[in-house]
Amino acid sequence: MDIALMNVKITIQKNTVTVDDIGNHVNTWTDWYSCYATVSGESPKEDTKAGVVGDSGKIDFTVRWCRNISAMTADKYRVVYSGDIYNILGIDHMNFKKKSVKLKCQKVRR
Repeated sequence: MDIALMNVKITIQKNTVTVDDIGNHVNTWTDWYSCYATVSGESPKEDTKAGVVGDSGKIDFTVRWCRNISAMTADKYRVVYSGDIYNILGIDHMNFKKKSVKLKCQKVRR
């Protein structure tokens, strides 16, 4: 793994349940971990649904292995990269060698 290729900063957010002033339970996304990554597999794909053209491209982020990254699950975390939000579709631990982890993501339509 060439560390020099990890030149973009990403923020990983965690979905947590918080309670507001009147006792309502609300799902919120909070910044959980920030690191540098390599971006690959960028495939911008525009599609039209209900007359709206949107970008639903898939992208892969490769990050260095650490305990925080190894504890992640695809359903409770998401990635923020250059102002865009990406849902994690899958987590590849790269043969469990504890060197790198690949996050397979898809851009969130807003």
